Amino acid sequence: MARDYAARCPVSPVRNAWLVAAAAVLLAAQGIGAQKVRVEEELEAYPTESVDLRCQFIDGGGRTKLTQVSWIWEPIDGQRDNIAVYHPIYGQSFPNLSFKDRVVFLHNSLENPSIRISNLRMSDAGRYTCEYATYPSGNEQGTTTLVMLAKPKNSANVVTVQAGSKSVVVAQCEAADGKPAATIKWLASVGGNYSTSTTNGPDGTVTVRSEYRLVPTAADNGREVSCMVDQRTQERPWVHPVKLSVEYPPSVSIEGYDNNWYVGRSDAILLCQANANPAPTTITWTAASGSLPDTVMVDGNKLTVRKVDDAVNTTFICEVKNKHGASRHQITTIVIEEKRQITPGPSTGAVIGGILGALAFIGIIIGIVFFIRKRQEDGEGPPKHKPPPPVKAGSSTEMLNKPSEPPTATETAPLSPGEVYYEPTGGEPVTNLDDETTGALNGGAPPVLDDSTKYDNINELKDHAVDGHHGNDLDSSNREPPAANISRGESFVSPAMYV
Repeated sequence: MARDYAARCPVSPVRNAWLVAAAAVLLAAQGIGAQKVRVEEELEAYPTESVDLRCQFIDGGGRTKLTQVSWIWEPIDGQRDNIAVYHPIYGQSFPNLSFKDRVVFLHNSLENPSIRISNLRMSDAGRYTCEYATYPSGNEQGTTTLVMLAKPKNSANVVTVQAGSKSVVVAQCEAADGKPAATIKWLASVGGNYSTSTTNGPDGTVTVRSEYRLVPTAADNGREVSCMVDQRTQERPWVHPVKLSVEYPPSVSIEGYDNNWYVGRSDAILLCQANANPAPTTITWTAASGSLPDTVMVDGNKLTVRKVDDAVNTTFICEVKNKHGASRHQITTIVIEEKRQITPGPSTGAVIGGILGALAFIGIIIGIVFFIRKRQEDGEGPPKHKPPPPVKAGSSTEMLNKPSEPPTATETAPLSPGEVYYEPTGGEPVTNLDDETTGALNGGAPPVLDDSTKYDNINELKDHAVDGHHGNDLDSSNREPPAANISRGESFVSPAMYV
């Protein structure tokens, strides 16, 4: 019958989800009610310090009878050691010798059997369980995990090496006896690399070591690399710089010779400069010609010529040694008869000023050239005024200047293009310009005059003609009225005129 009811009334998915949720809430409430021992889940502590492990029994109904409470220590899984026991009749007991005189009950009470552990050790880390023996429910317990932390002992040091061609350890860094393990990094600009190793201690601490390596050169000596240690117990990363120590044989140079050792000069000085690590042990001055001249005095790396003469016209040699080798350098000094006058060169400021002045001058020249070219380009453009109207041949100056007389045979005879004839009065030769380059291009008419400004007014032409021929009037039959203004687009070609 129940099967028939289930078949007839199936449970909906929504109702099923509500049932599952209600069951989960009920189980959680039962779990909370069952947890009657209140403890802290995790604690952190440091060696040599003290820690309080709190425990309290919660009995809402008051129906549970407490018999005894015990603290059980589990350093590793599977190992359980009683370190403290309290019985209301028999009192306190501390059965584990490793916690003897280091564990005490804070209260003589079964309801609050909290304990204090003093002078902590790294080996005290583990799980601590507060366990009650009760009636009628049996044993009740709560567990606290004690995490022991240790601040690492940080250090960094440099390793003295010799310059060479192989990669070697030049610096070391260590974070010892820390928990948890530290992280080491290097801050450097010398182009090396590093490696890190760890070592576990018997008490749970970890020691981390790191080595910085590179191929050392003389230029690396004195450069700085920094070790950075980061660990949970530190407020900020620990950073310690170290300077590299690279040893190398000497490199030598001689300074002080100015090419002006003239006869009679006093206190001419040469300095032997050596770059070496460690510092040079010996510095020796010699001369290529043998022993040093009598006028020479040596004091360490300093050679002084008290008075220059031909004896110091030689080659001086400086040799420097340290434990990694020796090196030498030489210089030839030339003695001259008279002091050479040295003209000081221009100062840096004068050179810079000269360069700036030259650049400014070039800029001005470029601007002027650009301006002139621009003006020329503007002048070559189309005319900005209307061209003047053409002047007919009958109004030309030549016609005005000629006297009123019958034409001669030469005048009446037509001329071929390019033919030249002479005026009867012995004037200048006249050439017929009515050829392909002049008349033909102008429709067969005489060429158009360009000088419009000179002949804008016909009265000026008339006055000019009268003055030139001693008062002879122009023949009105040979003149025509000025041409009318020609609008844009009309032809400038005058009609042909027959003479």
